[in-house]
Amino acid sequence: MKTIYNSIREEVAKHSKVRNSVLGNVKEWKRSHYIILSEIIKEELSESEELKGKRKFEIGNTISHVTLQRFFENDYQDKTHNDLRFLKTLDKICIFLGYKDLNSYIQSVKELRKDNTQESEHEFLTQIVYNYCATVFEFYKEFPNHKTTLFKDLVFNDSPFLERASQFSKELCDRDFQLVTKNNRSNYEVFDIHLVTDEPDKKVLESQEFWNLLFKVGETGEEHFVNQLNTQIYFIRKIDNVWKIWDNYNPDAGRLNKKN
Repeated sequence: MKTIYNSIREEVAKHSKVRNSVLGNVKEWKRSHYIILSEIIKEELSESEELKGKRKFEIGNTISHVTLQRFFENDYQDKTHNDLRFLKTLDKICIFLGYKDLNSYIQSVKELRKDNTQESEHEFLTQIVYNYCATVFEFYKEFPNHKTTLFKDLVFNDSPFLERASQFSKELCDRDFQLVTKNNRSNYEVFDIHLVTDEPDKKVLESQEFWNLLFKVGETGEEHFVNQLNTQIYFIRKIDNVWKIWDNYNPDAGRLNKKN
């Protein structure tokens, strides 16, 4: 409840009627400012549909400046702020903020936090895909050095994906493939990443990727081109509370290995 208490105080200070009054230009409110705030709240509550009829007589439509000053200046205390009279005050403040009552405000905050958590998790997962693709490009730039250690923070060491990718790339390194990056001859783009499967310990993401790569082979200078737009599927798992890539479906995997 302490978090809700502080959240309500912040919302009141950000209310348009408060910000556009003299209160919006004052850093520290005094007694006179709480009198002004009381009048602003009274005016809003007098027009509120939530306080029509018997609801108005149950909780009233005014809040004294003394109560408001205590609300803003005193630290939250369970005993004081769970008192029925004070809960009615919170109901009125929440109605002033545009909600039905305190419970409605609490539910709204919970939903917002849930949405923010989901959004943050999605950003985290998509960043794994972006980071992986950037690491792949750096990995290619190291050819013919086979530096699979670059993937240790992104791909599980014992995953089938790492084993499969290591095998394909090792063959290319053994053939002395080298990535040409001069004048941006090689580049890539990742876009349109979205969540396909959402489970507590497993996420499946789908991405659209364009890879435009030019490899030359050691002394011969033989050129091999990769120019492809494809859909890739990433299987991301949480093991020991760590999220990493476990597997990947790439329809063009091993394409260069199949060329003579």
